[in-house]
Amino acid sequence: QVQLVESGGGLVQAGGSLRLSCAASGLSFTNYRLAWFRQAPGKEREFVAGIEGSNLSTAYLDSVRGRFFISRDNAKNTVYLQMNSLKPEDTAIYYCAADPKTYFALGYGDYLYWGQGTQVTVSS
Repeated sequence: QVQLVESGGGLVQAGGSLRLSCAASGLSFTNYRLAWFRQAPGKEREFVAGIEGSNLSTAYLDSVRGRFFISRDNAKNTVYLQMNSLKPEDTAIYYCAADPKTYFALGYGDYLYWGQGTQVTVSS
């Protein structure tokens, strides 16, 4: 059974940092594409960052580029999202996602496996 479990969310003041982790079990995601999405109240789930399984290319939502950084540790079956200079508008539930296709994709429907989400709240 495949499971993705996020951790590292919490409450932080604007300008602060958090590091999210997502540990996978039941699969070996060495060549999987991985991503982080987020969903704020009343809004659709949106792509935040993604990393390919092959050449480790990354992609980011424009509003987080330069502040957020996605990385992966295949030996630990874990993907990370380092979030710096957090803003109140970053407040959302953050989800990790994995898919056996290699090249990253930006759509919600492009990912087969999902975590349960972790809450990130940024106070002003």
